[in-house]
Amino acid sequence: MAVVLSMSWAGVTPKQYDIVRDAVDWEAVAPSGAQMHVAWFDAEGLRVVDVWESEQAFQAFFAERLAPAVEKAGIGGMPESEFTPLHRRFVAPGTSGAA
Repeated sequence: MAVVLSMSWAGVTPKQYDIVRDAVDWEAVAPSGAQMHVAWFDAEGLRVVDVWESEQAFQAFFAERLAPAVEKAGIGGMPESEFTPLHRRFVAPGTSGAA
């Protein structure tokens, strides 16, 4: 069953996020089980909403690819995260790729 990952990571900057994105290269080499990723910043730091085929798929991606990139970017602490079952997903026609 697909899951939604809601994540808040205080103190993470756009520059650190971009270092992680470049190191992991998830846009060119999509992680197994990843379905959607949306990221933005507020006064506290990074916010993310992902859709994954399962929590286990995300955990494997985190262990194998994301954690080393997070360390390389100098990101400290741990995010607050929550997995919930996906009820419905809608992607507007003509929407695809990175923005």
